[in-house]
Amino acid sequence: MSAVAVPVSRVERALAGWLIEQRPRVQRLPVAVLSREQTAAELQRLQARKAMEAAYEAELILALADDSPDDDDPAPGTPGARVRSWKPDPELPGVSEFFPAELAMVLNCGRLSASQRAHRAWTYRTHLPAAWAAMRAGQLDEYRAMTLVDVLQHTDPAIARAVESRLLPEAADLTVGRLRKRALQLLLELDAEAAERRREQARRRSDVRVYPSPQEGMATIAADLPADVAAACHALVDELARMLKADGDDRPIGELRTAVFADLLQRPWDDTRPPVTAHLQIIATLASLAGRSDEPGEVNGLPITAAQLRELVQQLDALGVRTSEGGSVTLALADEDGTLRATSTFDQLRRLARRGCVEHPAADCTCAVLDRPEATDRYEPSAGQHRFVRTRDRACRFPTCGQRVGWADADHVVPHAHGGATDCGNLCCLCRSHHRLKTFARGWRFSMSADGVLTVTTPSGITRTTRPPGMRPPPPAPDPPPAEPDDDPPPF
Repeated sequence: MSAVAVPVSRVERALAGWLIEQRPRVQRLPVAVLSREQTAAELQRLQARKAMEAAYEAELILALADDSPDDDDPAPGTPGARVRSWKPDPELPGVSEFFPAELAMVLNCGRLSASQRAHRAWTYRTHLPAAWAAMRAGQLDEYRAMTLVDVLQHTDPAIARAVESRLLPEAADLTVGRLRKRALQLLLELDAEAAERRREQARRRSDVRVYPSPQEGMATIAADLPADVAAACHALVDELARMLKADGDDRPIGELRTAVFADLLQRPWDDTRPPVTAHLQIIATLASLAGRSDEPGEVNGLPITAAQLRELVQQLDALGVRTSEGGSVTLALADEDGTLRATSTFDQLRRLARRGCVEHPAADCTCAVLDRPEATDRYEPSAGQHRFVRTRDRACRFPTCGQRVGWADADHVVPHAHGGATDCGNLCCLCRSHHRLKTFARGWRFSMSADGVLTVTTPSGITRTTRPPGMRPPPPAPDPPPAEPDDDPPPF
């Protein structure tokens, strides 16, 4: 992937810099004075502008990618070399493997979304140049262009252009569904193996995901499956739910399906399998736990209502708590602004309560008996530090990422080899991908304050800051006092 270098004068670059610094302006018409026909025409013009902006975005993404060659990436067989993932992101030939992370920072989106947008732009350049030109001219909307990318991205560029040349004259007049169908028909006519490659790509990217639901206290679990397997699974769940309904269960059929689905996965009746232990991280205010507040807490990163939280805590006997055998519960103690001060297990908390202050065992002193774990001279963080950092961060702290804390490393922000302390003020959770980026990618800068506020700057100069999830932002600065009036009155 390469671009032709165009000589640029200092004046042109300075002018470009000045234009970039200007606030973006949206060209708007006074909607209230438009006639019905003018409003419809302006909507059509807006769609054309959006297509032109999408084409411009793709051009900018490719320019940034061209400035991010893979020359400095760890070579195969060297320390830090990339291990091929079971679920690889789309790659751009000759572009750094760390480019999607930088693009995610620039666009303020997830890495996978950034990677897909970069791959789409690359597909416009190599496979669909005529469709890209039609977008630049406002003649083809982005949604239809994305449909062509989705169908043709895994085929040979020459075949993709052949399909493009036959479809483009009528693309804007076809529904998106018809356009997809026609593109697939032409692709199978010209490249019968393309469908199998698409299925293989989809299979390798399949996964099971969980999302917070718009309804309070609910979440959605989803799995990518072959269409026939998904249909069979749904039919089974539906049939079992209807059997419950026929037996007199008066719950709505949708609720019965969800109950059947959960039981099929968890199999509460099957005692032949080894038990799965629970390791929960409960984060809530004391007022919420005691029932004096409806402020929601969190359980393993999914928001729940205060009522559900209290119910869960009662199930764990958490105000005189018993932890289930083989499981664990972590308590988080925070300041009023949400800054984490200490973490503890219930057993540790009971022991500390019984022991009291070792310096004043018989006195009611104000000495701290529970605080942030002390720094260690070792490279590997202590168990207490691991618990504190994971409780504070709850996920990968890289901006735009949110990988679960269970899949993250406790990374030294200032590397240990360069004098960085193994201290909670210098440790943060990074998923393996962003840990590798911080260690091996050139031009990135990471810094963190003692209370865990992480700042990351990309090689292109984009800076973003992440705060620990429980920490509230500082209050806005007060307005400056009004200027003192001049002693001398103005002349009249």
